[in-house]
Amino acid sequence: MASVPSVSYSITVRLEVPAGGRAVSQITHVVENAGGIVTALDVNTAGHETLRIDVTIATRDTQHAESIAAALEGIDAVKIHKVSDRTFLMHLGGKIEMQSKVPLRNRDELSMAYTPGVARVSLAIARNPEDVRRLTIKRNSVAVVTDGSAVLGLGNIGPEAALPVMEGKAALFKRFAGIDAWPICLDTQDTDEIVRTVQILAPAFGGINLEDISAPRCFEVEARLRELLDIPVFHDDQHGTAICVLAALTNALRVVGKDIGAVRITMAGAGAAGSAILKLLIHAGARDLVVCDYRGAVHKGRDDLDDSLRWIAEHTNASGYAGDLRGAVKDADVFVGVSAPGILNGDDIATMNDDAIVFALANPEPEVSPDEAREHAAVVATGRSDYPNQINNVLAFPGVFRGLLDAQADGVTLEMLAAAATALAEVVTPDELGPNYIVPSVFHPDVATRVAGAVREAAGGRPRTEA
Repeated sequence: MASVPSVSYSITVRLEVPAGGRAVSQITHVVENAGGIVTALDVNTAGHETLRIDVTIATRDTQHAESIAAALEGIDAVKIHKVSDRTFLMHLGGKIEMQSKVPLRNRDELSMAYTPGVARVSLAIARNPEDVRRLTIKRNSVAVVTDGSAVLGLGNIGPEAALPVMEGKAALFKRFAGIDAWPICLDTQDTDEIVRTVQILAPAFGGINLEDISAPRCFEVEARLRELLDIPVFHDDQHGTAICVLAALTNALRVVGKDIGAVRITMAGAGAAGSAILKLLIHAGARDLVVCDYRGAVHKGRDDLDDSLRWIAEHTNASGYAGDLRGAVKDADVFVGVSAPGILNGDDIATMNDDAIVFALANPEPEVSPDEAREHAAVVATGRSDYPNQINNVLAFPGVFRGLLDAQADGVTLEMLAAAATALAEVVTPDELGPNYIVPSVFHPDVATRVAGAVREAAGGRPRTEA
């Protein structure tokens, strides 16, 4: 896919130019000729002879930014003082901080917030441990835990490199749900050590958000922690993705007038996200599904089935199809991809049924070009922000945890996930619903509150099926 200029690769170039003449217009012309986009131009200082200006430019990638800076330096009488990468500037010193909620202006306030007054609160909690949610940050705190083994699409980059992502996750928790989230980046990829570490940290938190832990280790970590802890354990790569996919599919099926129990669904990806999506789709009523991984369709006759793949084989592919992804897509109504880039093309989508739905969610490059898919499918969604229908986990996890914390839930169930998906889908009104609008914007003011309310209500109901 051809890359386009993006704010993710925007730079600000500080230039010194002659006060008169055509230097400013030359700068804009050079940037545009180089394929960049000038998004802002500010005069920093002005003199009789020269101007110092800051030019902000959207570029395609790091190399493109460097080539634009070099082109600007080639303009006569223009001098570059500094080139700043705006994304790196945003991350200087980290993106989150801790602030006190109470004033500490004098000795009296200090004596209540800390010693000796705080001892009375500690003793009260010791007598009645349930008071910890009422009297401490536990009621509104989530640990965002990673081992750095599967960070975004970057792979196993380790805990230090994962920290900016976990900080970002914590910032999203605060921005969209008012939750205090704390990055916990573990310098181990041993399952036993991860489980034990989270277990002994858990008393300070009201919930655990597992993040960017590779499969199949993430399955065991989550399952064991759910057995050990009395607070919700939520793996966003699995369950957050599943909620968003079910919500989007619910609305996409409304657009094309099909029912989830009657459509044929082909999935690419049998890892953490794929497995969770599959379970939630089945819970929601999907009946005819085929899941493919890098070896082709998952079926009972394969000789490489681990526990997760065996579960998939036993609950899908009733016909025993043993071919490849392209064959599985033929005559399907829905394609859901959480796998690898460029594994399908427009001709493959053309073999699907009429009014097909394509969710190509590999990021940044989807399983099939969205432009090609749109030529043959009625509804197309991606994980990208530069196409309609972006399926983004931030639509789900802030509201889900808000509901879990408010309900003081001790676990996460499929009923809660399904309720969250229904609430998210219903944020899009019938008048708004269409092929290019099946999920709301992440900035829609009703998203987190609607999802939180649905989860809170589901947390008090029965029956409960472990997610």
